[in-house]
Amino acid sequence: EHLTGIFRRLYEENGEVLGTRATPEQFEKIKAVCSQAEYDPVSRLVKAGKDGKEKIGKIAVCTAGTADIPVAEEAAGTAEYFGSHVERIYDVGVSGIHRLFSKLDVIQEANCIVVAAGMEGALASVVGGLVDKPVIAVPTSVGYGANMHGLSALLTMINSCANGIAVVNIDNGYGAGYVATQINRLAEGGKKRG
Repeated sequence: EHLTGIFRRLYEENGEVLGTRATPEQFEKIKAVCSQAEYDPVSRLVKAGKDGKEKIGKIAVCTAGTADIPVAEEAAGTAEYFGSHVERIYDVGVSGIHRLFSKLDVIQEANCIVVAAGMEGALASVVGGLVDKPVIAVPTSVGYGANMHGLSALLTMINSCANGIAVVNIDNGYGAGYVATQINRLAEGGKKRG
């Protein structure tokens, strides 16, 4: 009940609110007190706010594999909530690198790129070497064996020799999406969404 009260109060005070890592059960409780609330089961974002917001700039959100999509969707949904235009480019990891090259023009046009990757996390380094824009690397807990719940991807990303890569914590799609929004706003001359 405390969570639902906070959500409703924030919506009433600000006209919009975003929550992360929500369960379907939490959403049902929120929806009961805030009928405007919407839920995305993939990203686990719950939000209420204004429809038809202007989206500025461009952020590319990429995943190595399909298992990285929930974290990528948390990043993409966060960036969209804060007013950024997002291009999703999924399943372009190093094991099928030709898929990345076929989308390279879209990625290079973006003001910044979010890369979500598990396993060894190599995609962030590859993308970092192909673009001249900031890359926000998001290690995911996807993998098995020596992946250690995302630690191997985190270490690979931190140790990348490609320039312009910043790394957020394991599965931190929200953090990546928010930083990407800040970079996108700067690239667009400091504009905020309407």
